[in-house]
Amino acid sequence: MEAIKQSMLDKLSVEQIKIELMRTAFGRQSTFLSRFDPRMLLVWYSFFAVAPWFIHNKVVLLGLLVPMLVLTLSSKVSPLVLIIMGVGLVSEISYILLGSLLFGGSLEAVWPLLTLTLKILLISLASIAVFSSMDPEKLSDALLSIGMPGQFSFGVSYGYRMLPILIEEYHNLIHSFRLRGRAPAKKGFLRVNSLIYMAKIGVRAFYPLLLNTAKRTRTTVEALEVRGFTYALVSPEAKKLKLSHMQVHALDFVFLGCSLIYVIALFSLGHYLSFSFN
Repeated sequence: MEAIKQSMLDKLSVEQIKIELMRTAFGRQSTFLSRFDPRMLLVWYSFFAVAPWFIHNKVVLLGLLVPMLVLTLSSKVSPLVLIIMGVGLVSEISYILLGSLLFGGSLEAVWPLLTLTLKILLISLASIAVFSSMDPEKLSDALLSIGMPGQFSFGVSYGYRMLPILIEEYHNLIHSFRLRGRAPAKKGFLRVNSLIYMAKIGVRAFYPLLLNTAKRTRTTVEALEVRGFTYALVSPEAKKLKLSHMQVHALDFVFLGCSLIYVIALFSLGHYLSFSFN
């Protein structure tokens, strides 16, 4: 029992959480979706990020959920991300049910609200599956290739690259506050005093993090300008050279075609079942 407890504590440590976030943010190169061109993945994702909001047929929504679950599992997503999403969905369903019962509703009023939860789950899984399979460079090049401004596409890539630095610095700031401070002598019921103490440290460490980030941003801008960043954004030759590695293959069209056939078949099945029940 003690070994199981220690194993769970190790997995919930700050260092382990940081590692899991890095793995999710920077993508994996050995997944099913990583084989396809990132521009095609963005086109594929655009449908699954928008279409569920306009779909009310529950058969279609459940049918779309199945491949999203398979693709999410094949993307080797961090268990931490799935646990956080699962906790969020369970808490959302719980307060929907509680609110419906407290305000005089019945279980019949819960079903339409659960449909909304199903749509959010579908979009969340599609987002996790796609973006956890692309590294920041691929995502940035894909956005630049489809016509997004160079500053925006670079900002996306830069944000991903700054993420590990910010997390590491935030972790170090928390350690420095803990070394200079004094933890509560009594942890309190369910360690509430320790939790309040850590929450205060987390807030106090946030402001030095912003100041250090602002200082680092100026140095980064100067380094980029020295290397001709502004010229590269407006130069067609530089853009062509940067995007020369991106190619659309037959496998990309096969993936999009199979997805389209599946969606059409799913809509036909949903329409047939709805007509049969009516």
